Amino acid sequence: MSKINQRDGSVFRVDKFVVPAEAREEILGKVRMTHELLRQQDGFVQDFLLEQFSGPGEFNIVTMVEWESQAAVDKVVPIVKAAHERVAFSPQETIARLGVKADIANYQRLPEL
Repeated sequence: MSKINQRDGSVFRVDKFVVPAEAREEILGKVRMTHELLRQQDGFVQDFLLEQFSGPGEFNIVTMVEWESQAAVDKVVPIVKAAHERVAFSPQETIARLGVKADIANYQRLPEL
């Protein structure tokens, strides 16, 4: 990995989902809505929306957002929560209603060997 592409202190939010085919469009719409908001926030670096097209993996939709720091993540959490409340969107309710399985966590880069 090139040092040029590494940012000390970056935090990576990785959300992995098992999304039934009939729930795909609704989930992707909610993800896109949320990522549009994330891209406008201080400390946002980059994001990816990935869909599995081959292989035996369990998760078929994965999102990744890189933030400059944990402080940036901490600032954006209440912003996203408030935005979701304004449009009456509950991620937990939507996931449960659609039968989606989610694995959500923050990650940091390992130091190079």
